[in-house]
Amino acid sequence: MDLGLEGKVALVTGGSRGIGAATALELAREGVDTILVGRDSATAARTAEAIESETSRRSLPLAADLRDSGAADDVVAKAVAAFGRLDILVNSAGATTHGDLFALTDENWQDGFALKFHGTVRMCRAAWPHLAAGGGAVVTIIGVASRTPMPQAMVVGSVNSALLSFTKALSDLGARDGVRVNAINPGFVATDRLTRRLDSTAQAQGITREDAAAALLKTLGISRFGKPEEIGRLACFLASPRAGYLQGAAVDADGGLTKGI
Repeated sequence: MDLGLEGKVALVTGGSRGIGAATALELAREGVDTILVGRDSATAARTAEAIESETSRRSLPLAADLRDSGAADDVVAKAVAAFGRLDILVNSAGATTHGDLFALTDENWQDGFALKFHGTVRMCRAAWPHLAAGGGAVVTIIGVASRTPMPQAMVVGSVNSALLSFTKALSDLGARDGVRVNAINPGFVATDRLTRRLDSTAQAQGITREDAAAALLKTLGISRFGKPEEIGRLACFLASPRAGYLQGAAVDADGGLTKGI
């Protein structure tokens, strides 16, 4: 299916690794030039080089810490200066701390909101005039904890729920200004972050990573983990004219983990 994205420009936060990098690659395969924002400049540069090598589309790495209040304005300005336009914003930055409520510190909570929530808010605000000028799209990668609270994921669940509310409210402004605003709630996706979690569990329990993965899947009641490229392809669709009637939607891509209606 031709998604109609050829020649567009997308800015992807958290674009140097994981779901963000997979999304940037899938966008490039659809003919989109990309800007990859990440805190590690070397990783962002390697990812951008790999995308350019495979797809022959331009990919610009930008190092930034989106917890800083001025970072969003800076990266958007650099993106527009480099490409002359901005059509798509994918918010994929933001890892949060898991753990027991009584072990989590105030700093854990503040840091969780600082990057994933406030960083997303600032990016949307900075990119909005450019997206509105060309009928663009926002896709925010949120997560299943927004709908399924878990005691070991209180920080991420709270941040994600706030982002769901923000997405719904922003979509009303999008309907007014001609910007489509949607979100994805990924479940457990096979990224380096999940691998580290499985390795930690395996070491603590004296089992193999494969056994730890099997036990987690059984606990979750799903048949397999997701693949980063599956989330990336869904993001491409939501950013494309093919999804033109979706506004304010939050798609659960979680293998059936979310049980609520």
